[in-house]
Amino acid sequence: MDNRAEVREFLMTRRARLTPEDVGLTSGDNRRVAGLRRSEVAMLAGVSVEYYAKLERGALAGASASVLDALSRALVLDEAERAHLLDLARAADGVPTSGRARRRSGRPTAARPSLEWAMAAITDAVAFVRDAHQNLLATNDLGRAFYSPVIGDGGRMPNLARFQFLDPDARDFYPDWDLFASMCVGIMRAEAGRDPHDKDMQDLVGELSTRSETFRRLWAAHDVRIHGSGTKRFQHPVVGELILAYEEFAITAEPGHVLMVYTAEPGSPSAERLRLLASWAAEHPAEAVVD
Repeated sequence: MDNRAEVREFLMTRRARLTPEDVGLTSGDNRRVAGLRRSEVAMLAGVSVEYYAKLERGALAGASASVLDALSRALVLDEAERAHLLDLARAADGVPTSGRARRRSGRPTAARPSLEWAMAAITDAVAFVRDAHQNLLATNDLGRAFYSPVIGDGGRMPNLARFQFLDPDARDFYPDWDLFASMCVGIMRAEAGRDPHDKDMQDLVGELSTRSETFRRLWAAHDVRIHGSGTKRFQHPVVGELILAYEEFAITAEPGHVLMVYTAEPGSPSAERLRLLASWAAEHPAEAVVD
């Protein structure tokens, strides 16, 4: 991806979403620009208008940490957005985000046996591994049952982003489809900022942009997201509604890979439905297996 274009679009969209009142300024009369003016951002960040204009044109290389911090405050960036700006700055400077290069391959790689064993030890929660491209790499037994609508009859290695935007069944599995769609794109946008030379990500973005108008619109918004933790609602075809809390854990041995664990509140209807799903999986192993 073109780092200068990414920087330009990110800064312009962040500036456009703010009003003068959001940052303690008065709008005045005859205002013809949507959002803040460049001069207003420059003033808030404590830099010259010329320098900010240079940054917004995509020339982020060489920007100091203090300038990036000031810019983050001026544009009221949240944690995910600030991290994304720093990733874009590192890429502009040619500095990798990690001392260890991520694996780049034309096909997803399976999880290590020891990681499979660790997930298998998680019996009362959904556990799975995904990579930076939203490929579902491995699951525990309950995870295979949980993701049976995504995995399908062929036991294929699914991609969660393709399922989200290209499979009609996603709107049934994700009752809050619009929310899930924006979360998915925000996570992908953040990942793309960490490694702008990732061809597999570029190819995936190109495919989804071509085939999904919604993805194309969300990608153009340049919103970013850190997944971390939260609560999601699902509609499973076997047990019905599941309201699950999620926690994301980085896998340090595999940069870019994360372990996701979905749990239900103890004693809740969702906890009982997860137990029913586990029983169903035990009785129908062929319907909940990933090859």
